[in-house]
Amino acid sequence: MRARLIAAVVSTALTVTSASATVIISDDAGGKMQDYTTHFRQVRDSGEPVVIAGICVSACTMVLGLVPSDRICATHNAVLGFHAAWMFDNSGKRVVSASGTQDLMQTYPAPVRAWIARRGGLTPKMMYLRGRDLAAIVAPCNSSRVASVSRAKRSGGVRQVADTKNTPRASFDAR
Repeated sequence: MRARLIAAVVSTALTVTSASATVIISDDAGGKMQDYTTHFRQVRDSGEPVVIAGICVSACTMVLGLVPSDRICATHNAVLGFHAAWMFDNSGKRVVSASGTQDLMQTYPAPVRAWIARRGGLTPKMMYLRGRDLAAIVAPCNSSRVASVSRAKRSGGVRQVADTKNTPRASFDAR
């Protein structure tokens, strides 16, 4: 029951729409890869366009591989942050998950994988994609999309506190 409630909250909070049903990503700190995979597949299947209008880090960046690129744009305020996936070990310590990181990398389209590779690959340290480098990978939003973003309600990402120890995460969120 609690898992369903958390999933419903994550799904609702991650999708903020305007009258034109545009998904707006802003101030999203990431979380469990599984939750983001489910959410972004739903967005993909809905046909809704996605505007990255602010911070999208960790598992949030999976949007780039799970929603068709022709339905994603980024505003000049967009910042994407990438790092290795992690999970808790038996003692409760955060450790890099090699298989989770591999899954994460396979989710990304080739230009994102190449950008990450040029920077030495995914590590526990966050690396940021913004500005011209971002515009070379994600289409900049046109003025009509930017106007719809400014009129729409915004919401940050959801941090999930309850989890199982061995669920790969892409987030190093503070607790």
